[in-house]
Amino acid sequence: MNRQTRTLIVLLVALVAAGAASYGVYAAITRIPVRQVEVATRHAVVAAKSLPVGSLITADAVKVVPWPAAAPLDGGFDKTEDVVGRGLVANVVENEPLVESKVAPKEAGAGLPPSITPGMRAMSVRVNEVIGVAGFVVPGTRVDVMVVFRQNTDNIARVVVSNVTVLTAGTRIDQENARNGKPIPTTVVTLLVTPEDAERIALAQTDGQLMLSLRNPTDVEPTESKGARTGSLFGGPAPAPIVVPAGNGKPKRVVAAPPPEPPPPPKIYTVETIRAAKRTEEVVK
Repeated sequence: MNRQTRTLIVLLVALVAAGAASYGVYAAITRIPVRQVEVATRHAVVAAKSLPVGSLITADAVKVVPWPAAAPLDGGFDKTEDVVGRGLVANVVENEPLVESKVAPKEAGAGLPPSITPGMRAMSVRVNEVIGVAGFVVPGTRVDVMVVFRQNTDNIARVVVSNVTVLTAGTRIDQENARNGKPIPTTVVTLLVTPEDAERIALAQTDGQLMLSLRNPTDVEPTESKGARTGSLFGGPAPAPIVVPAGNGKPKRVVAAPPPEPPPPPKIYTVETIRAAKRTEEVVK
């Protein structure tokens, strides 16, 4: 085989290899799915930094970013002028879009009042380290309100309102400490309650001592309890009073009699002794 023939064979092999490689690359490219890149045609107002509930939105706290038109924000904003000067009713994190449900109405101001749900009331109660569960009653947690009061000669403890939200602990209304699990030492907590529950708490803290019991956030069932009395702590329940009508038609309160005392234990042995006309019995143990 001369030199010219060998050169021709090498060129043919190179052409076949290049063609096979090109076909493989073409086939791999054609199998790649077509991807469409969404082009932002709208804008959205987002938080430029993390903001706690009650904050007043300022111009440097928000920014405008491009937003895909295929996924519009329900209740979102596209201009910073629509949110500047309004208060927040919920926490927002950095780059989180602002929507109507997290922003207070215009001219409602900032702080606690805009965060109160319509139809509800904010009520403050005095606490200490014991009542406030060692400072772990923080904004965002849920508690039961219990009252301890004295009735006649007995002490009674009873839950008056259950599963209420804590709005503030002292002057703090943000939930940063709640998320981090840190306590907030305070002497006052503010609860979000209905007007009826606010009246019950007002009566309870006037006539007795309030206590708070912390709830699991996933436990939303109302507390069902008949309360506890001092007389029932060391045994069965105390005898309930019996009410019977008196002769004049007015109810008369009669206290149930205590149970009778048990009879004495029987004698083991008894010996009868007769001396003259006198008969006696002697117990032999």
